[in-house]
Amino acid sequence: MINVKNLKVKVWEKDILKWISLSFELGKNYLLLWKNWSGKSSLASTIAGNPKYEVIDWNIELNWRDLISMTPDLRSKEWIFLSFQNVPEIKGINLWEYLRIIYNIHLKNSNSEAKEITPFIFKRYIKQFLEEFKIDENFLQRDLNVWFSWWEKRKIEMLQVKLIWPKYIILDEIDSWLDVDAFKIVAELLSKLDSENNTFIIITHYFKIVDYFKIDKVYLLEDGKLKKEWWIEIAEEIKEKWF
Repeated sequence: MINVKNLKVKVWEKDILKWISLSFELGKNYLLLWKNWSGKSSLASTIAGNPKYEVIDWNIELNWRDLISMTPDLRSKEWIFLSFQNVPEIKGINLWEYLRIIYNIHLKNSNSEAKEITPFIFKRYIKQFLEEFKIDENFLQRDLNVWFSWWEKRKIEMLQVKLIWPKYIILDEIDSWLDVDAFKIVAELLSKLDSENNTFIIITHYFKIVDYFKIDKVYLLEDGKLKKEWWIEIAEEIKEKWF
């Protein structure tokens, strides 16, 4: 469980998050909702350890351990995955080698005695996932996300989730720039990855994803504060009153 209590965060001396308290239980899925600048992405970046976000006061625990004291790389190794709202393009970093490196890092983290998977074995191993996500094998030879469409970038993010199986998967506006058909396919891919051993935390402006993907609880943030929270059983009431 990720437990956030009385979190206060500043960026460039401006209060961004104001005494937020909420929690994310393993095996359940969550929506963080509302408009731009409401604090959704700031909360995600703070949990992931972005140093731009200055934590003034906090109690953030991951499985009852202090999360703030962990460096961003350690938080990743502790199974926190953050997808970017604007996925960066990184020239000079080969996609196939990047995927192999992150796979081996998490493999060693879960089993210190495990041996790194060789390039030859990894190439055979990853083929099954390329077929599942309908990713052309030629993509692996390209630079990381360079000249990828929004849709292709999202599929590569889902491929990363499949490879390393993080427990807490934060998706920042994964529905941005996708048409309805592409959005439905993304929701279908998420459903395949969903299990009792992980948690999806989806940041969005919209409520429509609940029609395609299982959500257990909704948090509504406004002006850096937690304004409302609902269990999904009252989804129709949420739609009628708030969306």
